[in-house]
Order: sequence, then C-alpha cells, then structure tokens
Amino acid sequence: MTNARPVKDMKDRELFLFRADTAKAEADAATLDNVRDRCLRAEAAWREMADRADRTEKMRAATIANKAAALADAQEA
Repeated sequence: MTNARPVKDMKDRELFLFRADTAKAEADAATLDNVRDRCLRAEAAWREMADRADRTEKMRAATIANKAAALADAQEA
C-alpha cells in the first residue's frame, strides 16, 4: 500500500490497515513457512485492530451526536 501521508498523520484505523497491508506484502515475499505464517498472523491481528478502531470511531460519533441532540432538546425546553 502506497500512502503519501506520513504515518503520524494517519487515524488509528488507517495506520492499522497500512500495517496489515505491509504484513501481507511481507508474507507474500517470505520464503520460509514460519516467517510467512508469522506475517499472516500479524496481518490478521492488524485487521482486527482496524475493525475495533472503526467500531470505536462509530460509537464515539454516535455518542457525540446523541449528546448534541440531548443538549439541543434541553435548550429548546
């Protein structure tokens, strides 16, 4: 995966997907079975972390929206 942005500017999910893609590329290039297996396990772990980060971002956005709606309702009352 080629990414023009520096790693430090990525969101967690983007960073985890970048690392997963890197691990996949390393697995594809590996000549030893144990190295390939290790890289594939790393890829799976990075993708799971990306999924968790995505869920967290969505939950955080929903919480913020709910609080904003509750505040707007309270101000109208």
